[in-house]
Amino acid sequence: MAVDEFPKIGHFKSVAEFSRHLASLGIELPCDERVLSSAEGSPMAQPLDVGGFVVGNRWCVHPMEGWDGTTSGEPSEHTLRRWKHFGQSGCKLVWGGEAFAVQNDARANPNQIGLIDGDEERAARGLSELLRTLVSAHRERFGMTDDLLVGLQLTHSGRFCRPSDKKKLAPRIAYHHPILDAKFGIAPDDDSVVMRDDEIRRVIEQYIRVAKLAQRVGFQFVDVKHCHGYLGHEMLSAFTRPGPYGGSFENRTRFAREIIRGIQAECPGLMIGVRLSAFDEPPFKPDPTRGGNGKLGPGIPEEFEKFLPYQYGFGCNPNNPLEMDLAEPIAFINMLAGMGVRMINASGGSPYYNPHIQRPAMFPPSDGYQPPEDPIVGVARQIEAVRQLTLACPQSIIVGTGYTYLQEFLPNVAQAIVRNGSAHSVGIGRLVLSYPELPADTLAGRPLHAKKICRTFSDCTTAPRNGLISGCYPLDEHYKNAPEHVELKTKKADLRKRLTVL
Repeated sequence: MAVDEFPKIGHFKSVAEFSRHLASLGIELPCDERVLSSAEGSPMAQPLDVGGFVVGNRWCVHPMEGWDGTTSGEPSEHTLRRWKHFGQSGCKLVWGGEAFAVQNDARANPNQIGLIDGDEERAARGLSELLRTLVSAHRERFGMTDDLLVGLQLTHSGRFCRPSDKKKLAPRIAYHHPILDAKFGIAPDDDSVVMRDDEIRRVIEQYIRVAKLAQRVGFQFVDVKHCHGYLGHEMLSAFTRPGPYGGSFENRTRFAREIIRGIQAECPGLMIGVRLSAFDEPPFKPDPTRGGNGKLGPGIPEEFEKFLPYQYGFGCNPNNPLEMDLAEPIAFINMLAGMGVRMINASGGSPYYNPHIQRPAMFPPSDGYQPPEDPIVGVARQIEAVRQLTLACPQSIIVGTGYTYLQEFLPNVAQAIVRNGSAHSVGIGRLVLSYPELPADTLAGRPLHAKKICRTFSDCTTAPRNGLISGCYPLDEHYKNAPEHVELKTKKADLRKRLTVL
Protein backbone atom coordinates (compact mmCIF):
# COMPACT_ATOMS: atom_id res chain seq x y z
CA MET A 1 0.00 0.00 0.00
CA ALA A 2 1.33 3.48 -0.85
CA VAL A 3 1.86 5.94 1.97
CA ASP A 4 -1.00 8.17 0.83
CA GLU A 5 -3.38 5.20 0.97
CA PHE A 6 -3.03 4.57 4.70
CA PRO A 7 -6.38 5.64 6.15
CA LYS A 8 -6.24 8.31 8.81
CA ILE A 9 -7.66 7.46 12.23
CA GLY A 10 -10.06 10.40 12.07
CA HIS A 11 -11.84 8.76 9.14
CA PHE A 12 -13.21 6.01 11.37
CA LYS A 13 -16.47 7.19 12.91
CA SER A 14 -17.05 4.29 15.29
CA VAL A 15 -15.29 1.54 17.19
CA ALA A 16 -16.84 -0.92 14.76
CA GLU A 17 -15.25 0.83 11.75
CA PHE A 18 -11.92 1.01 13.55
CA SER A 19 -12.10 -2.68 14.49
CA ARG A 20 -12.87 -3.65 10.90
CA HIS A 21 -9.74 -1.82 9.79
CA LEU A 22 -7.70 -3.68 12.40
CA ALA A 23 -9.11 -6.96 11.09
CA SER A 24 -8.21 -5.98 7.50
CA LEU A 25 -4.60 -5.61 8.66
CA GLY A 26 -4.67 -8.94 10.45
CA ILE A 27 -4.19 -7.20 13.80
CA GLU A 28 -5.75 -8.41 17.02
CA LEU A 29 -5.90 -5.32 19.18
CA PRO A 30 -8.30 -5.20 22.16
CA CYS A 31 -10.66 -2.24 21.89
CA ASP A 32 -13.61 -1.68 24.20
CA GLU A 33 -16.84 -0.43 22.67
CA ARG A 34 -17.37 2.18 25.38
CA VAL A 35 -14.98 4.11 27.63
CA LEU A 36 -16.00 3.89 31.27
CA SER A 37 -15.67 6.66 33.83
CA SER A 38 -14.24 6.23 37.31
CA ALA A 39 -17.78 6.12 38.71
CA GLU A 40 -18.57 3.26 36.34
CA GLY A 41 -15.58 1.22 37.47
CA SER A 42 -13.13 1.99 34.68
CA PRO A 43 -10.06 -0.30 34.71
CA MET A 44 -8.02 2.88 34.14
CA ALA A 45 -9.27 4.24 37.47
CA GLN A 46 -8.07 1.25 39.47
CA PRO A 47 -5.21 1.82 41.93
CA LEU A 48 -1.83 0.22 41.30
CA ASP A 49 0.52 -0.98 44.03
CA VAL A 50 4.09 -0.07 43.10
CA GLY A 51 6.52 -1.28 45.74
CA GLY A 52 4.09 -0.50 48.54
CA PHE A 53 3.06 2.89 47.16
CA VAL A 54 -0.49 2.93 45.83
CA VAL A 55 -0.73 4.92 42.58
CA GLY A 56 -4.21 6.37 42.11
CA ASN A 57 -4.92 5.18 38.56
CA ARG A 58 -3.46 3.46 35.50
CA TRP A 59 -2.60 6.54 33.43
CA CYS A 60 1.07 7.54 33.12
CA VAL A 61 2.93 10.54 31.66
CA HIS A 62 6.02 9.45 29.74
CA PRO A 63 9.29 11.32 30.17
CA MET A 64 10.12 13.68 27.34
CA GLU A 65 13.29 15.42 26.23
CA GLY A 66 12.93 19.18 26.40
CA TRP A 67 14.77 21.67 24.20
CA ASP A 68 13.56 24.66 26.16
CA GLY A 69 15.66 24.87 29.31
CA THR A 70 18.49 27.31 29.88
CA THR A 71 22.06 26.64 28.82
CA SER A 72 22.88 26.37 32.52
CA GLY A 73 20.47 23.45 32.82
CA GLU A 74 17.51 25.14 34.51
CA PRO A 75 13.84 25.04 33.44
CA SER A 76 12.33 27.93 31.49
CA GLU A 77 8.74 29.17 31.49
CA HIS A 78 8.06 26.66 28.69
CA THR A 79 9.39 23.79 30.80
CA LEU A 80 7.36 24.86 33.82
CA ARG A 81 4.22 25.18 31.71
CA ARG A 82 4.68 21.62 30.48
CA TRP A 83 5.10 20.28 34.02
CA LYS A 84 2.00 22.17 35.11
CA HIS A 85 0.13 20.32 32.38
CA PHE A 86 1.54 17.01 33.64
CA GLY A 87 -0.01 17.80 37.00
CA GLN A 88 -3.34 18.75 35.43
CA SER A 89 -3.50 15.68 33.21
CA GLY A 90 -5.11 13.36 35.72
CA CYS A 91 -2.28 10.83 35.36
CA LYS A 92 -1.28 9.51 38.79
CA LEU A 93 2.09 8.21 37.58
CA VAL A 94 4.52 10.75 36.13
CA TRP A 95 7.44 8.76 34.81
CA GLY A 96 10.41 11.04 34.93
CA GLY A 97 8.61 14.04 33.43
CA GLU A 98 11.80 15.22 31.77
CA ALA A 99 15.08 13.68 30.67
CA PHE A 100 17.64 15.14 33.10
CA ALA A 101 21.29 14.98 31.99
CA VAL A 102 23.68 13.66 34.62
CA GLN A 103 26.53 15.92 33.45
CA ASN A 104 27.43 18.62 30.91
CA ASP A 105 28.51 16.47 28.00
CA ALA A 106 25.60 14.04 28.48
CA ARG A 107 23.03 16.48 27.08
CA ALA A 108 21.18 15.74 23.84
CA ASN A 109 20.93 19.48 23.21
CA PRO A 110 22.35 22.63 24.82
CA ASN A 111 18.97 23.50 26.36
CA GLN A 112 18.32 20.19 28.07
CA ILE A 113 17.98 20.48 31.83
CA GLY A 114 20.63 18.73 33.87
CA LEU A 115 23.46 18.94 36.38
CA ILE A 116 25.71 21.46 34.64
CA ASP A 117 29.19 22.43 35.83
CA GLY A 118 28.58 20.33 38.92
CA ASP A 119 26.37 23.06 40.42
CA GLU A 120 24.04 20.97 42.57
CA GLU A 121 22.34 23.93 44.25
CA ARG A 122 21.36 25.49 40.94
CA ALA A 123 20.10 22.11 39.70
CA ALA A 124 18.18 21.57 42.95
CA ARG A 125 16.44 24.95 42.63
CA GLY A 126 15.30 24.15 39.11
CA LEU A 127 14.10 20.66 39.99
CA SER A 128 12.31 21.93 43.08
CA GLU A 129 10.45 24.49 40.99
CA LEU A 130 9.40 21.83 38.48
CA LEU A 131 8.20 19.40 41.12
CA ARG A 132 6.39 22.11 43.08
CA THR A 133 4.66 23.32 39.89
CA LEU A 134 3.46 19.83 39.00
CA VAL A 135 2.27 18.85 42.48
CA SER A 136 0.53 22.18 43.08
CA ALA A 137 -1.31 21.96 39.76
CA HIS A 138 -2.41 18.42 40.56
CA ARG A 139 -3.60 19.35 44.05
CA GLU A 140 -5.50 22.36 42.73
CA ARG A 141 -7.26 20.29 40.06
CA PHE A 142 -7.85 17.00 41.92
CA GLY A 143 -7.69 17.87 45.59
CA MET A 144 -5.12 15.33 46.76
CA THR A 145 -1.62 14.14 45.92
CA ASP A 146 -1.22 11.19 48.30
CA ASP A 147 -1.65 8.80 45.37
CA LEU A 148 0.55 10.74 42.93
CA LEU A 149 3.94 9.15 42.11
CA VAL A 150 6.49 11.41 40.42
CA GLY A 151 9.95 10.46 39.21
CA LEU A 152 12.91 11.99 37.40
CA GLN A 153 14.52 10.39 34.37
CA LEU A 154 18.32 10.30 34.52
CA THR A 155 20.04 10.27 31.15
CA HIS A 156 23.31 10.24 29.28
CA SER A 157 22.72 10.75 25.56
CA GLY A 158 25.75 8.72 24.47
CA ARG A 159 25.93 8.55 20.68
CA PHE A 160 23.47 11.46 20.41
CA CYS A 161 25.11 14.02 22.69
CA ARG A 162 24.88 17.66 21.54
CA PRO A 163 25.96 19.58 24.66
CA SER A 164 27.04 22.86 23.06
CA ASP A 165 25.82 22.98 19.45
CA LYS A 166 22.20 22.20 18.53
CA LYS A 167 23.21 20.81 15.16
CA LYS A 168 26.57 19.17 15.83
CA LEU A 169 26.93 15.82 17.53
CA ALA A 170 29.61 15.27 20.16
CA PRO A 171 29.17 11.53 20.51
CA ARG A 172 30.32 9.27 23.32
CA ILE A 173 29.68 5.72 22.18
CA ALA A 174 29.83 2.28 23.77
CA TYR A 175 31.12 0.64 20.59
CA HIS A 176 31.47 1.23 16.88
CA HIS A 177 28.23 0.51 15.05
CA PRO A 178 28.96 0.04 11.33
CA ILE A 179 25.63 1.49 10.17
CA LEU A 180 25.10 4.23 12.75
CA ASP A 181 28.72 5.39 12.54
CA ALA A 182 28.31 5.97 8.81
CA LYS A 183 24.86 7.50 9.26
CA PHE A 184 26.04 10.08 11.81
CA GLY A 185 29.53 10.83 10.56
CA ILE A 186 31.74 8.79 12.89
CA ALA A 187 34.89 7.33 11.33
CA PRO A 188 35.08 3.58 11.96
CA ASP A 189 38.65 3.90 13.21
CA ASP A 190 38.03 6.92 15.48
CA ASP A 191 38.38 5.38 18.91
CA SER A 192 38.49 8.79 20.60
CA VAL A 193 34.68 8.77 20.75
CA VAL A 194 34.49 5.31 22.36
CA MET A 195 34.01 5.57 26.11
CA ARG A 196 36.78 3.98 28.15
CA ASP A 197 35.94 1.79 31.13
CA ASP A 198 37.12 4.45 33.57
CA GLU A 199 34.91 7.06 31.86
CA ILE A 200 31.91 4.73 32.18
CA ARG A 201 32.63 4.32 35.89
CA ARG A 202 32.70 8.11 36.32
CA VAL A 203 29.36 8.36 34.52
CA ILE A 204 27.93 5.72 36.87
CA GLU A 205 29.01 7.90 39.80
CA GLN A 206 27.18 10.84 38.21
CA TYR A 207 23.96 8.83 37.97
CA ILE A 208 24.23 8.07 41.67
CA ARG A 209 25.04 11.69 42.48
CA VAL A 210 22.00 12.99 40.59
CA ALA A 211 19.76 10.34 42.16
CA LYS A 212 20.77 11.67 45.58
CA LEU A 213 19.93 15.16 44.37
CA ALA A 214 16.52 14.03 43.10
CA GLN A 215 15.72 12.38 46.42
CA ARG A 216 16.76 15.49 48.32
CA VAL A 217 14.44 17.62 46.19
CA GLY A 218 11.51 15.28 46.82
CA PHE A 219 11.18 12.99 43.80
CA GLN A 220 9.84 9.59 44.80
CA PHE A 221 11.75 7.59 42.18
CA VAL A 222 14.35 7.91 39.46
CA ASP A 223 14.36 6.30 36.04
CA VAL A 224 17.72 4.87 34.94
CA LYS A 225 17.14 5.38 31.23
CA HIS A 226 17.90 2.43 28.93
CA CYS A 227 16.02 3.33 25.75
CA HIS A 228 16.01 5.03 22.34
CA GLY A 229 19.64 4.63 21.37
CA TYR A 230 21.07 6.58 24.29
CA LEU A 231 23.95 5.32 26.37
CA GLY A 232 22.12 2.89 28.64
CA HIS A 233 20.34 1.32 25.68
CA GLU A 234 23.54 1.08 23.66
CA MET A 235 25.31 -0.64 26.55
CA LEU A 236 22.76 -3.47 26.33
CA SER A 237 23.76 -4.16 22.71
CA ALA A 238 27.54 -3.82 23.25
CA PHE A 239 28.23 -7.37 22.01
CA THR A 240 31.43 -6.26 20.26
CA ARG A 241 32.83 -4.21 23.14
CA PRO A 242 35.75 -5.84 24.98
CA GLY A 243 36.18 -5.72 28.74
CA PRO A 244 33.80 -5.67 31.69
CA TYR A 245 31.02 -3.68 29.95
CA GLY A 246 30.66 -5.66 26.76
CA GLY A 247 30.24 -9.09 25.25
CA SER A 248 28.30 -11.35 27.59
CA PHE A 249 24.84 -10.62 28.97
CA GLU A 250 26.37 -10.22 32.42
CA ASN A 251 28.83 -7.62 31.14
CA ARG A 252 26.32 -5.74 28.98
CA THR A 253 24.01 -5.33 31.97
CA ARG A 254 26.81 -4.31 34.34
CA PHE A 255 26.25 -0.59 33.65
CA ALA A 256 22.65 -0.87 34.86
CA ARG A 257 23.54 -3.03 37.85
CA GLU A 258 26.29 -0.76 39.10
CA ILE A 259 24.11 2.35 38.84
CA ILE A 260 21.21 0.65 40.61
CA ARG A 261 23.32 -0.81 43.39
CA GLY A 262 24.96 2.56 43.93
CA ILE A 263 21.61 4.35 44.13
CA GLN A 264 20.22 1.73 46.51
CA ALA A 265 23.24 2.14 48.76
CA GLU A 266 23.27 5.95 48.72
CA CYS A 267 19.52 6.66 48.52
CA PRO A 268 17.63 4.34 50.86
CA GLY A 269 13.89 4.57 50.25
CA LEU A 270 14.19 6.00 46.75
CA MET A 271 12.35 3.84 44.22
CA ILE A 272 14.00 3.04 40.88
CA GLY A 273 12.47 2.42 37.47
CA VAL A 274 13.91 1.67 34.04
CA ARG A 275 12.53 2.91 30.75
CA LEU A 276 13.66 0.27 28.30
CA SER A 277 13.73 -0.14 24.55
CA ALA A 278 12.74 -3.78 24.79
CA PHE A 279 13.27 -4.45 21.09
CA ASP A 280 15.08 -2.82 18.22
CA GLU A 281 15.53 -3.03 14.47
CA PRO A 282 18.33 -1.87 12.15
CA PRO A 283 18.42 1.81 11.21
CA PHE A 284 16.03 2.92 8.47
CA LYS A 285 16.37 5.54 5.73
CA PRO A 286 14.04 7.12 3.16
CA ASP A 287 13.67 5.04 0.02
CA PRO A 288 15.59 7.17 -2.54
CA THR A 289 13.55 5.76 -5.43
CA ARG A 290 10.20 6.95 -4.04
CA GLY A 291 10.80 10.47 -2.74
CA GLY A 292 10.18 13.85 -4.36
CA ASN A 293 7.04 15.91 -4.92
CA GLY A 294 7.65 17.59 -1.59
CA LYS A 295 7.85 14.33 0.36
CA LEU A 296 10.49 12.00 1.69
CA GLY A 297 10.38 8.41 0.55
CA PRO A 298 8.95 5.69 2.81
CA GLY A 299 11.37 4.09 5.21
CA ILE A 300 13.44 1.09 4.24
CA PRO A 301 16.10 -0.67 6.31
CA GLU A 302 19.71 0.26 5.80
CA GLU A 303 21.67 -2.62 4.29
CA PHE A 304 22.35 -4.94 7.20
CA GLU A 305 22.73 -8.31 5.47
CA LYS A 306 26.53 -8.11 5.34
CA PHE A 307 26.59 -7.72 9.13
CA LEU A 308 24.72 -10.93 9.89
CA PRO A 309 24.56 -12.33 12.47
CA TYR A 310 23.55 -8.86 13.66
CA GLN A 311 25.37 -7.86 16.85
CA TYR A 312 24.18 -4.26 17.07
CA GLY A 313 20.68 -4.48 18.54
CA PHE A 314 19.00 -5.48 21.78
CA GLY A 315 15.83 -7.55 21.61
CA CYS A 316 16.08 -8.51 17.95
CA ASN A 317 16.80 -11.74 16.14
CA PRO A 318 20.51 -11.74 15.17
CA ASN A 319 19.77 -13.76 12.04
CA ASN A 320 16.90 -11.46 11.01
CA PRO A 321 17.05 -8.21 13.01
CA LEU A 322 13.69 -7.11 11.58
CA GLU A 323 12.15 -9.63 13.99
CA MET A 324 11.78 -9.20 17.76
CA ASP A 325 13.53 -11.59 20.11
CA LEU A 326 12.51 -10.77 23.68
CA ALA A 327 14.57 -13.46 25.42
CA GLU A 328 17.26 -11.06 26.66
CA PRO A 329 14.86 -8.20 27.50
CA ILE A 330 12.83 -10.65 29.61
CA ALA A 331 16.00 -11.84 31.32
CA PHE A 332 17.02 -8.22 31.94
CA ILE A 333 13.65 -7.25 33.43
CA ASN A 334 13.63 -10.31 35.67
CA MET A 335 17.19 -9.54 36.72
CA LEU A 336 16.08 -6.03 37.69
CA ALA A 337 13.16 -7.46 39.66
CA GLY A 338 15.62 -9.64 41.55
CA MET A 339 17.46 -6.43 42.50
CA GLY A 340 14.23 -4.85 43.77
CA VAL A 341 13.60 -2.76 40.64
CA ARG A 342 10.05 -3.61 39.56
CA MET A 343 9.00 -0.50 37.60
CA ILE A 344 9.50 -0.92 33.85
CA ASN A 345 8.39 1.50 31.13
CA ALA A 346 8.65 -0.50 27.90
CA SER A 347 9.35 1.23 24.61
CA GLY A 348 11.16 0.15 21.45
CA GLY A 349 13.66 1.35 18.87
CA SER A 350 14.99 4.89 18.59
CA PRO A 351 13.65 8.20 17.24
CA TYR A 352 17.05 8.81 15.66
CA TYR A 353 17.22 5.83 13.34
CA ASN A 354 13.86 3.97 13.22
CA PRO A 355 11.17 6.39 14.50
CA HIS A 356 8.25 4.47 12.96
CA ILE A 357 8.99 1.72 15.51
CA GLN A 358 9.39 3.98 18.53
CA ARG A 359 6.55 6.46 17.88
CA PRO A 360 4.22 5.47 15.04
CA ALA A 361 3.01 8.51 13.10
CA MET A 362 1.35 9.38 9.81
CA PHE A 363 3.56 12.44 9.24
CA PRO A 364 7.35 12.18 9.62
CA PRO A 365 9.67 14.71 11.26
CA SER A 366 11.89 16.73 8.93
CA ASP A 367 14.79 14.28 9.18
CA GLY A 368 12.64 11.15 8.98
CA TYR A 369 10.83 9.21 6.29
CA GLN A 370 7.26 8.42 5.29
CA PRO A 371 5.79 5.51 7.25
CA PRO A 372 6.73 2.16 5.69
CA GLU A 373 3.61 0.55 7.17
CA ASP A 374 0.23 1.61 8.44
CA PRO A 375 1.23 3.23 11.74
CA ILE A 376 -1.33 1.09 13.54
CA VAL A 377 0.98 -1.85 12.80
CA GLY A 378 3.68 -0.09 14.81
CA VAL A 379 1.26 0.54 17.68
CA ALA A 380 0.24 -3.12 17.70
CA ARG A 381 3.90 -4.20 17.66
CA GLN A 382 4.62 -2.26 20.84
CA ILE A 383 1.44 -3.44 22.56
CA GLU A 384 2.24 -7.07 21.72
CA ALA A 385 5.79 -6.70 23.04
CA VAL A 386 4.47 -5.30 26.32
CA ARG A 387 1.91 -8.10 26.55
CA GLN A 388 4.68 -10.69 26.25
CA LEU A 389 6.85 -8.88 28.80
CA THR A 390 3.98 -8.60 31.25
CA LEU A 391 3.28 -12.33 31.04
CA ALA A 392 6.94 -13.33 31.28
CA CYS A 393 7.89 -10.92 34.08
CA PRO A 394 5.24 -11.42 36.79
CA GLN A 395 7.20 -9.58 39.48
CA SER A 396 7.33 -6.36 37.45
CA ILE A 397 4.97 -3.45 36.87
CA ILE A 398 4.97 -2.75 33.12
CA VAL A 399 3.90 0.56 31.57
CA GLY A 400 2.91 0.40 27.90
CA THR A 401 4.02 2.82 25.19
CA GLY A 402 3.09 3.80 21.63
CA TYR A 403 -0.60 4.66 22.05
CA THR A 404 -0.75 8.26 20.82
CA TYR A 405 -1.35 7.37 17.17
CA LEU A 406 -4.64 5.69 18.17
CA GLN A 407 -6.11 9.18 18.73
CA GLU A 408 -9.90 8.99 19.36
CA PHE A 409 -9.63 5.28 20.09
CA LEU A 410 -6.72 5.54 22.52
CA PRO A 411 -8.93 5.40 25.65
CA ASN A 412 -10.86 2.41 24.27
CA VAL A 413 -7.70 0.42 23.59
CA ALA A 414 -5.97 1.49 26.81
CA GLN A 415 -8.97 0.43 28.88
CA ALA A 416 -9.14 -2.98 27.15
CA ILE A 417 -5.39 -3.58 27.54
CA VAL A 418 -5.38 -2.85 31.25
CA ARG A 419 -8.59 -4.79 31.82
CA ASN A 420 -7.18 -7.95 30.20
CA GLY A 421 -3.83 -7.66 31.98
CA SER A 422 -1.64 -7.02 28.92
CA ALA A 423 -0.10 -4.01 30.71
CA HIS A 424 -0.41 -2.55 34.19
CA SER A 425 -0.47 1.09 33.08
CA VAL A 426 -0.69 3.06 29.83
CA GLY A 427 1.66 5.94 29.19
CA ILE A 428 1.17 8.97 26.96
CA GLY A 429 3.87 11.33 25.69
CA ARG A 430 3.29 13.52 22.62
CA LEU A 431 -0.44 13.58 23.35
CA VAL A 432 0.19 15.44 26.61
CA LEU A 433 1.62 18.36 24.65
CA SER A 434 -1.66 19.00 22.81
CA TYR A 435 -4.26 17.49 25.13
CA PRO A 436 -2.94 16.98 28.67
CA GLU A 437 -6.44 16.63 30.16
CA LEU A 438 -7.43 13.55 28.14
CA PRO A 439 -6.97 11.11 31.06
CA ALA A 440 -8.95 13.38 33.42
CA ASP A 441 -11.71 13.80 30.84
CA THR A 442 -12.07 10.06 30.28
CA LEU A 443 -12.10 9.25 33.99
CA ALA A 444 -14.73 11.95 34.58
CA GLY A 445 -16.92 10.62 31.78
CA ARG A 446 -16.54 13.77 29.68
CA PRO A 447 -16.42 13.60 25.87
CA LEU A 448 -13.05 14.05 24.19
CA HIS A 449 -12.08 17.38 22.64
CA ALA A 450 -11.41 16.23 19.08
CA LYS A 451 -9.60 19.44 18.13
CA LYS A 452 -7.00 18.89 20.86
CA ILE A 453 -6.12 15.28 20.02
CA CYS A 454 -2.58 14.77 18.72
CA ARG A 455 -2.63 13.86 15.02
CA THR A 456 1.09 12.97 14.99
CA PHE A 457 2.11 15.87 12.74
CA SER A 458 5.60 15.50 14.30
CA ASP A 459 6.27 19.23 14.66
CA CYS A 460 7.19 18.50 18.28
CA THR A 461 10.16 16.61 16.79
CA THR A 462 10.80 18.68 13.67
CA ALA A 463 11.15 21.87 15.74
CA PRO A 464 13.96 20.63 18.03
CA ARG A 465 15.63 18.86 15.10
CA ASN A 466 15.94 22.38 13.67
CA GLY A 467 17.14 23.96 16.91
CA LEU A 468 13.76 25.31 18.09
CA ILE A 469 11.86 24.76 21.33
CA SER A 470 9.73 21.63 21.46
CA GLY A 471 5.95 21.83 21.68
CA CYS A 472 2.73 21.23 19.77
CA TYR A 473 2.77 23.99 17.16
CA PRO A 474 -0.37 22.89 15.25
CA LEU A 475 -2.76 22.57 18.21
CA ASP A 476 -1.42 24.46 21.23
CA GLU A 477 -2.05 28.23 21.01
CA HIS A 478 1.04 28.87 23.16
CA TYR A 479 3.27 27.50 20.39
CA LYS A 480 1.03 28.33 17.47
CA ASN A 481 1.48 32.03 18.28
CA ALA A 482 5.17 31.78 19.19
CA PRO A 483 7.78 33.43 16.93
CA GLU A 484 9.44 30.03 16.57
CA HIS A 485 6.38 28.86 14.64
CA VAL A 486 7.17 31.24 11.79
CA GLU A 487 10.72 29.93 11.64
CA LEU A 488 9.48 26.35 11.73
CA LYS A 489 7.12 26.96 8.80
CA THR A 490 9.99 28.47 6.80
CA LYS A 491 12.27 25.50 7.48
CA LYS A 492 9.56 23.02 6.52
CA ALA A 493 8.78 24.94 3.32
CA ASP A 494 12.47 24.94 2.37
CA LEU A 495 12.60 21.18 2.89
CA ARG A 496 9.54 20.63 0.70
CA LYS A 497 11.11 22.70 -2.08
CA ARG A 498 14.30 20.63 -1.94
CA LEU A 499 12.33 17.40 -2.05
CA THR A 500 10.17 18.64 -4.92
CA VAL A 501 13.32 19.35 -6.95
CA LEU A 502 14.55 15.84 -6.20
